[in-house]
Amino acid sequence: MSSATPRPTWDPKQYLRHAGHRGRPFLDLLARIPELPTGPDGVAAIADIGCGPGNVTALLADRWPTARITGLDNSPEMLALATKDHAGPTPGGGTMDFRSADAAHWTPGEPYDLIVSNAVLQWIPGHADSFARWIDTLAPGGTFAFQVPGNFTAPSHTLLAELRATPPWRDRLSGADRGAAAVLEPADYLARLTGLGCAADVWETTYLQLLTGEDPVLDWVKGTALRPVLTALDGDEEAMAEFTAQYRALLHEAYPPGPHGTVFPFRRIFAVAHKTA
Repeated sequence: MSSATPRPTWDPKQYLRHAGHRGRPFLDLLARIPELPTGPDGVAAIADIGCGPGNVTALLADRWPTARITGLDNSPEMLALATKDHAGPTPGGGTMDFRSADAAHWTPGEPYDLIVSNAVLQWIPGHADSFARWIDTLAPGGTFAFQVPGNFTAPSHTLLAELRATPPWRDRLSGADRGAAAVLEPADYLARLTGLGCAADVWETTYLQLLTGEDPVLDWVKGTALRPVLTALDGDEEAMAEFTAQYRALLHEAYPPGPHGTVFPFRRIFAVAHKTA
């Protein structure tokens, strides 16, 4: 397959199989976001870039019960589940809705008090170039906050890249390598955000995730890093099974199971940028 690999097809149910571990960084991010300003109607407006199935978007309503929350995503599968499970009035008197949008090109159509993104920007090369556009549209005193994986040098990713580059797969999967080059180092994010006039808080955390079950790391990456490969091989069940078997063997060696499960270290990078009032 040429480098014009199609956009990954997402599987919300597979993604949610590890919802607890995937949601924890978002909770840690929320804990560092300051109180929000409110618009003329006294209601905070929040945009969640790359809302996925909406499970973490719903956590925003726990923190800001009366807020008007909009989840944005370009996956029809994710949006369908998010709308089904979470759209409508929130228990605290706010609202939640979901819209189709591509984060690579999205420009806010109204001022937001909070723009937040959870584990999405790694898929968008040059995403830091959008920071100025997003921050410009924040209301005075508003916040832009995000977290991205920082584990692209981990075996889960390096082994995947090495396997894709072997002769049986090189041509067919040449474009299925999205994500790694897009993520900056924490110091680079800090420089970008402070350069835009924000008070910025940037940090990183490595979570030692204890996964259980058979081939748990493979099960994890089936929901994220492996999606471009599975999309590229869609329709060829034999090739998909062969690639998955080869990758499974490599992961099993790199992440051997222990007596209580398989330890899967996962580095995350966080940033909270506050726009002065």
